[in-house]
Amino acid sequence: MLRGSERMRRYMREGAAFGRWVLYAAFLGVAVGLVGVAFLLGIDWATGLRGRYPQLILMLPLVGVSTVLMYRIFGMERDRGTNLVLVAVREAEPIRLRTAPLIFLSTILTHLAGGSAGREGAALQLGGSLAAYAGRKMGLDEKDGRVMVMCGMAAAFSALFGAPLTAAVFAMEVVSVGVMYYAALVPCLVSAQVALLVARMFGVHRGVPYPVGDSLPLAPVAMLQVAALGLLCALVSVLFCKAVHAAPKLYARVLPGPVVRAAVGGVLVLALTVLLGEQTYNGAGDAAMRQMLAGETIPAAFLWKILFTALTLGAGFRGGEIVPVLFTGCAFGTLAGPVLGLPHGFSGALGMAGVFCGATNCPISSILLSYELFGGENLPLYALCVGISYMLSGYYGLYGEQKIVYSKFRTEWVDKKAE
Repeated sequence: MLRGSERMRRYMREGAAFGRWVLYAAFLGVAVGLVGVAFLLGIDWATGLRGRYPQLILMLPLVGVSTVLMYRIFGMERDRGTNLVLVAVREAEPIRLRTAPLIFLSTILTHLAGGSAGREGAALQLGGSLAAYAGRKMGLDEKDGRVMVMCGMAAAFSALFGAPLTAAVFAMEVVSVGVMYYAALVPCLVSAQVALLVARMFGVHRGVPYPVGDSLPLAPVAMLQVAALGLLCALVSVLFCKAVHAAPKLYARVLPGPVVRAAVGGVLVLALTVLLGEQTYNGAGDAAMRQMLAGETIPAAFLWKILFTALTLGAGFRGGEIVPVLFTGCAFGTLAGPVLGLPHGFSGALGMAGVFCGATNCPISSILLSYELFGGENLPLYALCVGISYMLSGYYGLYGEQKIVYSKFRTEWVDKKAE
């Protein structure tokens, strides 16, 4: 009888916890979803305005300096960006609420002036900081606070990218490679899906985001072709990560202070833009990705995007790394894939998934991304490309605070930070 009573009390506690987390996650989905939609509309406004007035790119040095000074005024000059969010999940390090408005405004300014940056990495900071604040106000302990941060990350990513499954799993997978916080699965799924519904209320994220045209059925020859592309994507992802990590170190070695570095970085990106005579590599580059998937090939575009992104983020501009990674993968895929005998648009989609996986070390998220962005036709080939890129990209990664817990080659514990 006593055992039955204990079991009943346990079921009641677990049921109460389930109901509480569904409510928390739904609340975060609505709140962060609204902020995420505002963020997305702000970035779209900035990108559209720069499209109408290309001369706004002349503001790059001023925006860089303003961003550094803004973070300094609010005591956030040493802010570690997305790395801080990862530490907040793994070690319960507090995130300041002021992170949200700062990353919101500074990322929009970066896009307005034409810095090469994305939005999803910034969204992780935005959602994570808002969720951490909500968790503190609710009086949650450190362990529950971590789940709240992951819910906020998932909600913001989903609201901005329209990929709720990817968002939910990515929030759990990116922190510690090889270990996922499955206790956060239902809360992250709820927050991501509610945030997407909020976004759709404002008319965004309907249908398949990136049509890719013809693909190949699963067959031995196709497997070999995709495997070869996956290997090459691994190399490109390593190049991207090394360039993004090396740029701030090089700036710091050559230039004396953050303000000067931001100004010089703005000048360098501006000079490169003038040299090329186009703004293909400024901003996130979503329009260029769609053109490449539709059939256009831009030689050396992946190298230019890596250079523009490294110069922008390394100088102190704010924004995300994920869309530039996708751009790089798309540009490389549409260049190398047809050489391997793969259809053009399909190659670009494979490149996006493969380079994203190599840079983030998140294979499950990358497979889900392939399904949500490209419709999921011939998903096994996407999974093959992703898996090979994951294994062969070594221990490099976009985020220095990401922990690689298990080896990519053997069933053994390595417990090291991404390089």
